[in-house]
Amino acid sequence: MINQSKKQKETEQKQKIHRRVYTKIDPENYEFIPAKKQIDYYDNDIPQRVAVYARVSTDNIQQTSSYELQKKYYEEFVIRHPNWTLVKIYADEGISGTSMAHRDEFLAMIADCRAGKIDMIITKSVSRFARNVVDFLSMVQSLAELPHPVGIFFESECIFSLKDDSQMALSFQATMAQEESHIRSRSMETSLHMRLDGGLPLTPKLLGYSHDSNGSLIVNPDEAPTVKLIFYMYLYGYSTAEIAEALTELGRKTYLGNVTWTPGAIVQVLRNERHCGDVLTRKTFTPNYLNHLSKKNRGDRMQSIYRNHHEAIVSRDDYIAVQHLLNNAKYGNKSILPELRVIDSGLLRGYVTVNPRWAGFKAPDYFQAAASLSPTNGENDTGGFIEAEPEIHVTVEAGDFDMRGFEIARSEFFDSHRRPYVTFQDKQIKFSTDCVRKLGKNNMVEFLVNPREMMFAVRTAAKDSRHSVPCSRVSNGIYYPKTISCAAYMDTLFQIFGWNSDYKYRISGTLFQKENEAVYLFNMSDAEVFIKPYLIAGSAEADSPEDDVKPLSVSGTRVRAVPQEWMSSFGNQYYLHQHIFPPVESQSENDWKIRLEGQLYDAGEKINVTGFDELKSFITQELSRGEMEENANG
Repeated sequence: MINQSKKQKETEQKQKIHRRVYTKIDPENYEFIPAKKQIDYYDNDIPQRVAVYARVSTDNIQQTSSYELQKKYYEEFVIRHPNWTLVKIYADEGISGTSMAHRDEFLAMIADCRAGKIDMIITKSVSRFARNVVDFLSMVQSLAELPHPVGIFFESECIFSLKDDSQMALSFQATMAQEESHIRSRSMETSLHMRLDGGLPLTPKLLGYSHDSNGSLIVNPDEAPTVKLIFYMYLYGYSTAEIAEALTELGRKTYLGNVTWTPGAIVQVLRNERHCGDVLTRKTFTPNYLNHLSKKNRGDRMQSIYRNHHEAIVSRDDYIAVQHLLNNAKYGNKSILPELRVIDSGLLRGYVTVNPRWAGFKAPDYFQAAASLSPTNGENDTGGFIEAEPEIHVTVEAGDFDMRGFEIARSEFFDSHRRPYVTFQDKQIKFSTDCVRKLGKNNMVEFLVNPREMMFAVRTAAKDSRHSVPCSRVSNGIYYPKTISCAAYMDTLFQIFGWNSDYKYRISGTLFQKENEAVYLFNMSDAEVFIKPYLIAGSAEADSPEDDVKPLSVSGTRVRAVPQEWMSSFGNQYYLHQHIFPPVESQSENDWKIRLEGQLYDAGEKINVTGFDELKSFITQELSRGEMEENANG
């Protein structure tokens, strides 16, 4: 019964559809209105405002000829269609089609289309219009969707973009055009590689040099003194801004022939290794052939160095010294070549000074500097960077307490606000309030590190010391800790101590003081670690058996942890603690020597920089010559 009713409903619905389809039209009450004729390239009877786009990818003579021929051809092409009106021939010369950047004429044409000034665009081929598939298809689509649609006729492919069947053909042709650019890019990269690494480096014109008949660099006697003056002034201590101002006043010309210099132009001269006779290839590269954006080569592509390729204007040692200065200028470094000094006697024997504004020294340099000291009498050289634990012999006199087995409790287990400590975090160092107030007005300090014994020292220093930094600020006569930025060397310190840069470290210190001299010693092996909780969770999931950090308590947003060996003791053995930190009274004057500058350690290759007197003489001569020329012209 149910099926019979369902079939009857379906029959009725079919009959309704049949009646609708075969409805008779009353001709007296019906009028058919045809659509207006669609624009088509092949229609010559419809008036159309036509634009022509031409492009050549290079600006050499042969391509210029092609460019002019295209313009002439399309001017005559439009004239042959009586109902066409030529709006303009938009032409870009020496521009790539893989990007819209710098295609000024193309962008102007698109703007005129959107302003309703153009009905149709004619161009030679898809590749002339664009070689980037995404840009091409989006542009064609956006022009077709304008209130007044604009069609594009691609002559070589004989495709008109407003036709319904053009989309697949255009997509295929655009893909082919982009791949052609890709192949050409790889071919050019291969050719460049063969040239640069095959003894034919690129040597474009630069300040101080000209080209001979063979295309080789030769010193330009008129420009070379300017280059030499720039290097010598920078070595002498002038800033790039001061050098730029001096050259502008002297009327010296830049590479482009301008007489106005900028600090950036000075840096470009100082950074160019060709001024010392060398050539470094492939300094930049283009990772994406579509956008053509160059990127500095930081090992991403192969490079070659041609030393003594041509005559030098400045020595290679002067060039190297200038690079050191430029690399460390952001840290406020003023010296030419900072020295690495190791203290060779006294309380701080084996400690190496840390230059707060120099990033050139790395962890191995500090280890080697500390290891460069010969062992003192009675001291065994372990042959490595970590000293063997000393053997302590204790003799207890009658009536004395035998302190063997007793431990000196670590101060870290007590109130942290009333003890001297230092924290290392986010490329910054900061001392506790107790620490800086004990130093008082002697708030200029120097940092030293002993990588062999995992020790860090902070000693008071004179204000004019090149290694000194302020550790506190004063307000109403009260000293407060000051955060010390140490971006230049913090990574090196963390590497020396084997620390994780994601963690915060806090170490308690011991003060040694005598008259106006003071030094804090920090044992970096006794560092408390503060770890963000998500890092703890990550390490737990990794289940690393080498993790020697155990959560102790929560401090703010971090979990406090201490070295694993702390969990089985309260501190150091009493007599061992006395050995590690001997009282000042037991030391002689010679043993003390907190302010020793230390002996110079030669880290790396010796650089023979031009002497001070020679620098001064040349700078004076050039500046005086400029004044004489100015007076003569006046």
